[in-house]
Amino acid sequence: MIKDLIFSMESPYRDTFRIWGYRFGSGEKSLAIVGAMRGDEVKQQFICAQLVAALKELESQGKLIEGHEILVIPSANPFSMNIGKRFWALDGTDINRMFPGYDLGETTQRIASGLFEAIKEYRYGIQMASSYMSGNYVPHVRITKTGFEDVDTARLFGLPYVSLRDPKPFDTVMLNYNWQIWSTKAYSLYGGKNDDVTRHGSRQMVDTLLRFINRCGLSETLPNAVSLAYESLVIDDAELVKINAPAAGILQNLVKAGDTVVAGQPLARIIDPYENTTLAQVDAPRDGVVFYTLNKPLALQHTPLFEIY
Repeated sequence: MIKDLIFSMESPYRDTFRIWGYRFGSGEKSLAIVGAMRGDEVKQQFICAQLVAALKELESQGKLIEGHEILVIPSANPFSMNIGKRFWALDGTDINRMFPGYDLGETTQRIASGLFEAIKEYRYGIQMASSYMSGNYVPHVRITKTGFEDVDTARLFGLPYVSLRDPKPFDTVMLNYNWQIWSTKAYSLYGGKNDDVTRHGSRQMVDTLLRFINRCGLSETLPNAVSLAYESLVIDDAELVKINAPAAGILQNLVKAGDTVVAGQPLARIIDPYENTTLAQVDAPRDGVVFYTLNKPLALQHTPLFEIY
């Protein structure tokens, strides 16, 4: 393992901004994995930290296939994480809306540029992502449709779902989209809450990454517990039924992500915060699987509460 300084930038007020990467093996640039790009993506960084430890062990045992390099970058935004802010503290910009970056631009454009220069030539690219919606997702792989997407390879993760989404204007400045344009097979992994740093909560994603590494021919046989996998179902994001809050109040979820529901089944209640009466009951509009649930105690009117597939 080689610990490598991927990018650095002097700061007039704080310590030098640094992005560290961990390189395993040598040869073809086969796989790059990026963890936290936002200050609240603690779970994403923790998953990468566990992966670094696992790859270090595999490398010491000689179980990584020669001729391939794996790069793991646990965090691309330590400043925001240090002060508990999701986006860049000074101007509220999002590094994952700045790709491919500009090395003479604003701060987050320069960070994106330095990061992208280090990872754009790898065959596979994985981002441990989070959504703009605060909530829990069924673990899945997400791919932005660019004309270069590789769905068959996405199945190698062995997660329950592979989700395809049509690009929106802001997708053109995100990592997944730009990786694909620069000929990298790019995948964004979603699973659970950003603040879930229990080993149980992150173990599935660590196993998923190790499984993908093995199935892509970058490591030797893995333990049976890691090799167990789902037959991934490919879905289109447009097929998801989105359910918004009909009223504002205290949210009482009655189901969780991954639950199977039937039409008419109660999914949540919205409670009056002054009188403790039920303002609204949210029912399932059809049979399906709960793909996403909001995990905040308060629901604002029209806030997305659930997605059902």
